[in-house]
This record gives sequence, C-alpha cells and structure tokens, in this order.
Amino acid sequence: MQYFLHFVPALGILYIPRKSVAWNRPYLPGARQTAPATPERQAGEPSMPSGRAVCRLTAEDGGAADKVVFVRRAAQEKKGTIMSEIDNAPRSFSGAFLAAVAIAIVAAVGGLIWSYSLSGRISRQETALAYANQQNAKLAADLRETDARLRVATDALGRSLGLTRKQMDQRAQQILRREDQQAAKSQRLEAAQQQTAQQVTAVSSEVTNVKTDVGGVKSDVAQTKKDLATAVNELQSMRGDLNGQSTLIARNHAELVELEHRGDRDYYEFTLDKGRKKPVGTISLELRKADPKHSRFTLFIFSDDKRYEKKNRNVNEPLQFYSGKKPELYEIVINSIKSKKQISGYLSTPKNAPVPIKAPNGQ
Repeated sequence: MQYFLHFVPALGILYIPRKSVAWNRPYLPGARQTAPATPERQAGEPSMPSGRAVCRLTAEDGGAADKVVFVRRAAQEKKGTIMSEIDNAPRSFSGAFLAAVAIAIVAAVGGLIWSYSLSGRISRQETALAYANQQNAKLAADLRETDARLRVATDALGRSLGLTRKQMDQRAQQILRREDQQAAKSQRLEAAQQQTAQQVTAVSSEVTNVKTDVGGVKSDVAQTKKDLATAVNELQSMRGDLNGQSTLIARNHAELVELEHRGDRDYYEFTLDKGRKKPVGTISLELRKADPKHSRFTLFIFSDDKRYEKKNRNVNEPLQFYSGKKPELYEIVINSIKSKKQISGYLSTPKNAPVPIKAPNGQ
C-alpha cells in the first residue's frame, strides 16, 4: 500500500482533460465553446437571432415562424459541424511538458526503489535489535542463576568450615593483604637485584679497565723486551787482547745493565785510583798510569798469586785473562778515564766462577 501511495502523485501529473488543448486555450467546464469569428461574419453576415427574438417574431408574425425555425435548425447543424471539427483536430504537446512527465516518472521509480531498500534495512535492524534483546535477557537470566549458585556454594562452604560470612570476608581481606605484602617484597627484591646488577656492572667495568691497564703494562713490558733485544743487538762486539777472541762489551752503565739482563755472565763495576790496589770480585786491580788526552792507560791485574800487566791499552778494549783452579776467561773493560789519577770500568766473570765472600761497598 505504501508503494502505491508513493506512485499516486506521479500518476496525477499524467491526468490531462481531453478538450484542454483544443484551440490552444484551456478548457473550462460549463463554459460555452463557440467557433471563432470568420472573415465572412466579420464582413457583415447577419447574426442569428436569439431565442427571445424568435418568440417575439412568432408572436408578431405567425407566417414567418417557419422561416425562423428553419434558420435555427441550420444554425444548430452548423454548430454541430464545428464541434466535430474541433473534436477531430490533432492535439499538440510542448517539450517542457514531456520533460516534466519524464522527470516525474523517474522520481516515482526512484522513490519506489529507495522506499524498498529503506524498508529492507529497517527490517534487518529490527530483527538484529530483537535478537540482541533476546541475548541480553538470556545473559541476565544466566547471571542471576550463577549468582544464586555462588551464594549457595559460599553458604555451604562457610557452614562446612564453621565460618560466618563476616569471618570469610575477614579471611579474604587477610589473604589480599598478604598478597600485597608479597608483591611489595617482590618489588623490593627486584630493586635490590637491579642495584646489585648495577654494582656488578660497575665492578665489571673496573675489572675491564684493570685488564686494559694490565694489557698496557704487558705491552710496555713487551716493548721493553723488544727495546732490550734491540739494544743488545746493537752492543758493540770487540776482539779481546787474548788470542783475538771476540766478545760483547758495554760502553756505559745502561749497556752494562742490558748485559746483566741477558744473564750470561756476572758483572762488577769499579773505580780505580792511581797507586792504590783494589779488590774486584776474586781478583785485585791497580792503576799505574792514565792518559786522558789519548784515552790510554796501564794497570796491574793480581790473580792466583800472579800479576798481569796491561800496558798502554785503549778505552773500551776487552782485557782478557784466565783465573781459577779450572781456568775461566775473565774480562776487564775500562769505559772512561776521568783524570790522570782515576779510571772506571767493569769486570766480567763466568757464571760458575768463584764469588767473593764479601763484595766491597759501592762495587
């Protein structure tokens, strides 16, 4: 029915009176339609008398009545002919009218479609709403049933344990407080663990720094060993005065230390004054002459109750001799001549050579 009501306005537009377009003028019900004035009538054709005039003529002249009736019938026939021509005249419609009709039809069809889709959507929404209300009612009933069962179970449990509801609430509160305390302890424990982890991280960083320092020290020691090996390799090799046997000598205190680090022989440093016999190791030495200008000197060596003279020798020249029950090679090197009365140098002895009981101070 509602689709018909939407369609009725469109049908109302299509209703058109039959004679509304004749003579290109609107049709008025009850109005008399007359033909337009023809040129002949406009030229002076006598108009047909009206009904009152005919009656008046009949009263005045009874002989002319037949003529009047004839004229009136002729006028009616002419009028009928004109009306039939009007009815048979072709109708004409304007383009605006046709466009309005088409738009009305399209609007009516669109209204029908929209109404159909809207009614379907409303029906679906009403069905979904009814289903949701049904589910809500079902859930509410289940909730009430569950609540009732829970109350019954709680009461039964309280009776079995001999506890009232108030006591059960107190026990529940105690359990909650205990859980809160345990959570607080867990948080403190986590904080302590984090602090410990930070401390361990700091200690690890310090250990890493120490390892880095140790690595640096190791690198320094390795570099020192390398430098020492390089210095030892750079030590001057000289031929001794005994059978031309070559040996490494130290030209200063630093090189002497490097020789000591090698550990091949024992070394004793000394300083001699002219005319004074001085024990060095297991032997004794005495300066006889010193020439700073030409870097030459003469000294006596006392060993195994024997005296050896080294005359006019040069600075840094190895002075070799044998000493001991099992003769071992000894070396004396003078590194500097400080004056005519003083020289300094060192004594080199084998590792298995006898060691003096008490070494002099400063030697």
